[in-house]
Amino acid sequence: MPGGTRFSQNKVRRYHTRTLVLLLGAGAFFLLVFFIIPLLFVVAESFRGEDGAFTFARYITVLKDEQFRNVYIRTIKIALIVTPLAVLMSYPTAYLLLKIKASRKAVLTSLVILPLMTSPVARTYAWIVILGRFGIVNQTLGFLRLVKDPVQLLYTEGAIIAGLLQLFLPLMILNLVSALENVSGEVEEAAQSLGSNRLGAFFRMVVPLSFDGLIMGATLVFTGCITAYVTPALLGGSRVLVLATLMRQQALTLMNWEAATVIALVMIITTLILHTVLRHFRPGNQT
Repeated sequence: MPGGTRFSQNKVRRYHTRTLVLLLGAGAFFLLVFFIIPLLFVVAESFRGEDGAFTFARYITVLKDEQFRNVYIRTIKIALIVTPLAVLMSYPTAYLLLKIKASRKAVLTSLVILPLMTSPVARTYAWIVILGRFGIVNQTLGFLRLVKDPVQLLYTEGAIIAGLLQLFLPLMILNLVSALENVSGEVEEAAQSLGSNRLGAFFRMVVPLSFDGLIMGATLVFTGCITAYVTPALLGGSRVLVLATLMRQQALTLMNWEAATVIALVMIITTLILHTVLRHFRPGNQT
């Protein structure tokens, strides 16, 4: 009997293993063929010299270029501005979604998700209508006699920041809503019964308990800002380049595929470093 039981357990274990392999196989194959292998080709190409030998010459050339350094710093700066703004604007919204009635919650949640169902190109063109030379903002400023001539709002870092914030804000809100749903309302009540006010209970109890969602949302927003192309291209143009638009310029305008390959690897390495650093701030990794 013990031998038969052990045989049945091994059979069940093999069945579960085979089922798991079949379920993961399609996705793993897709990622391998259309992501991992092309990425390995890009990495290999970035280290290949004109004679085919291994070299760091392309990286040295790109990293020594002043334009690349300026664009890299600008990209990181924009991401560092957009991410905290997204956090500050998302927390109150996510917190409110958990406190209101279910019927209103469904409506407001739909409004949060609605931008994700709209093309980024369409959303970005809306900012052109708002920030253009004869857009809503300039017309309002002129009507109030605050300015005599239209203000240059498009093709600035501020325009890119506004566009990226609007683009990634729903992702941050949804991550925080998911995290806050796991925080019991009794936690706040317990903190208030011990003498804390509502604001203190929120920052001392709710925020730490939802920190995992905050880190995941911040990771998505920050990496999205670094790799975004459509919004910076339309709102920044050729005046305000970021890494994605610089890479396209090098590849398709200047036909400098070597530099474009290095810029692509720099973007990937930057996002991987960021992801690794932020993972250490997740609650499960803190000691």
